[in-house]
Amino acid sequence: MLIAIADRIIVRPDSADESKILLPDSENIHTNKGEVLSVGPLVTSIKIGDHIVFHPFDELVLPEKNLVAVREKSVLAIYKD
Repeated sequence: MLIAIADRIIVRPDSADESKILLPDSENIHTNKGEVLSVGPLVTSIKIGDHIVFHPFDELVLPEKNLVAVREKSVLAIYKD
């Protein structure tokens, strides 16, 4: 398991939905929303288990399958039930 450091957040992106345009040769297609799996010690407004929307150009694809890292300042919204 990856553990986030500093102001980083580890996210499992949701699968792409039918409303997105998908390229046929893209293997790891995901959206800019997902579930938070790990938060760094400097993160103040996000917690594990939150569902977030993050800026799509600030993500870093991680070697773990289908995970990305984003900075807290790249989070645009949190889904609330």
